[in-house]
Amino acid sequence: MEDAAAATADVLAALAPSWSAAVVLLSYLAYLAAAGALLPGKLVAGAVLPDSSRLHYRCNGLLSLLLLLGLSALGVYMGWMTPTVVADRGLELLSTTFIFSVIVSFLLYYTGLRSRHQSSSLKPHATGSFIQDWWFGVQLNPHFMGVDLKFFFIRAGMMAWLFINLSLLAKSYLAGSVNRAVILYQFFCGWYIIDYFIHEEFMTSTWDIIAERLGFMLVFGDLVFIPFTFTIQGWWLLGNKMELPLLASVANCIIFLIGYLVFRGANKQKHLFKKDPKAPIWGKPPKVVGGKLLVSGYWGIARHCNYLGDLLLALSFSLPCGASSVIPYFYPTYLLILLIWRERRDEARCSEKYKDIWAEYCKLVPWRILPYVY
Repeated sequence: MEDAAAATADVLAALAPSWSAAVVLLSYLAYLAAAGALLPGKLVAGAVLPDSSRLHYRCNGLLSLLLLLGLSALGVYMGWMTPTVVADRGLELLSTTFIFSVIVSFLLYYTGLRSRHQSSSLKPHATGSFIQDWWFGVQLNPHFMGVDLKFFFIRAGMMAWLFINLSLLAKSYLAGSVNRAVILYQFFCGWYIIDYFIHEEFMTSTWDIIAERLGFMLVFGDLVFIPFTFTIQGWWLLGNKMELPLLASVANCIIFLIGYLVFRGANKQKHLFKKDPKAPIWGKPPKVVGGKLLVSGYWGIARHCNYLGDLLLALSFSLPCGASSVIPYFYPTYLLILLIWRERRDEARCSEKYKDIWAEYCKLVPWRILPYVY
């Protein structure tokens, strides 16, 4: 009992936010803001909004990431920082980032209600319910000093995920505990994150960017949930030695590869279709319902086939941890619940928006996520 109480006290003490953690967080965000504004990148037109306007996004996330990796490596080489700095301050960074996300959410709520803009991006969409408006947000695409905050926070969360993992890898290396399980986990996550930034422009046609307003749900999800819960497997492997058999490793790689091909392929097909509705899908002219809904390629297999790929990828991130604990499977379990909830929301909105066209689409593509199952 005394040991458990002492361990709890240590965790609570480590969770206490600190000024040093705040400096790390704000320096990181300041770098991303500066790099996003100054570094060259492809300017991508976003989706057409209800008022016929469209935002443009500078997709220089990969260059920003590579530069930050180089600067971090230089800092470690020169002795200005340790490679385990993020892992060493993990809990206090978690609490500090959480407080920051709450503050930002309240500021977004307050400034959104005071907005007098009539554009689709900045027009306030208030329901009158504080909880709902604070949680889901008031404005679609709020900006701060020229920075599109929604796109910025997604970039910050994805990049932080990689840096936390790299810091955990450094900690494992120094402890001499790097093994096949650690390497697979790090490789899968690293591939996924870098691939995200290579195809960053695809993010501009996703539901989060097009339809979700920016409130606590997205701010917390991007800045806290993505980097600090998607790395639970890495934290678990740091404290638990897992000897992964070769056959299990091969099976894990196959699941990752299938998930990646479905996830990336589906998102690419959707993005290209929105840019050019006549672009061939799998070498053939696309089949379209009502001139709006794609039923070719992956989108002729399931209405939310990209979710299936995402779920397989999430599972592959956890499988290197084996089956001795449910803790590493928090991410795929959470994602399954989230995507089913989101799929239901998507279905309701699409049914209202497309009406008879959506009904026809559902007849042609009866499966929601997993063919012949759901």
